Amino acid sequence: MQYFPAALERLTEQFGKLPGIGPKTAQRLAFHLLSLPEEEANAFAQAVLEAKRCVKTCPVCQNLTDQDLCPICADPRRDHSQICVVAEARDLAALERAREYRGVYHVLHGVISPLNHVGPDDIRIKPLLARVGAGDVAEVIMATNPDTEGEATAMYISRLLRPMGVKVTRLAYGVPVGSQLEYADEVTLLRALAGRQEI
Repeated sequence: MQYFPAALERLTEQFGKLPGIGPKTAQRLAFHLLSLPEEEANAFAQAVLEAKRCVKTCPVCQNLTDQDLCPICADPRRDHSQICVVAEARDLAALERAREYRGVYHVLHGVISPLNHVGPDDIRIKPLLARVGAGDVAEVIMATNPDTEGEATAMYISRLLRPMGVKVTRLAYGVPVGSQLEYADEVTLLRALAGRQEI
């Protein structure tokens, strides 16, 4: 039996598709959106549509941007010979908050996860190999999460990079094993960057 209008049920269902949102939270978000004044609800809808329309991946590092290049790749003050590889754009943001790393990044948009049917061809490894193969890269820092999938991804990529003669390092274990980079504090990330090791 349907207790609410079909439009509200569809809105709840859409919120429920978001990561980390269960049925009760989805319903709470849908009710909250309905309680907003119409101009705020329109602004919310327009922000979603604009982000979907304007945000794309940087052709160099695969970070999210609305320009031809992301601000980090376009910055001539960054060290373009050092690439920090992260799984997601939010991991890049976490490392940038530490304000210590001055190189550039490469965003994989995922990690190798056979249980979730994600293989090497499903993430952005090929553009990384092309960047390194073009020369001028001295070091690749693997900054994937220190969990099973992150470790497997780091090891897979390091094996591909080794024949290219580039130094491949891994974040030190200042970041707790099993945690997510986006939740690590700046001091932990600073220590992890300072204590990285070659793999």
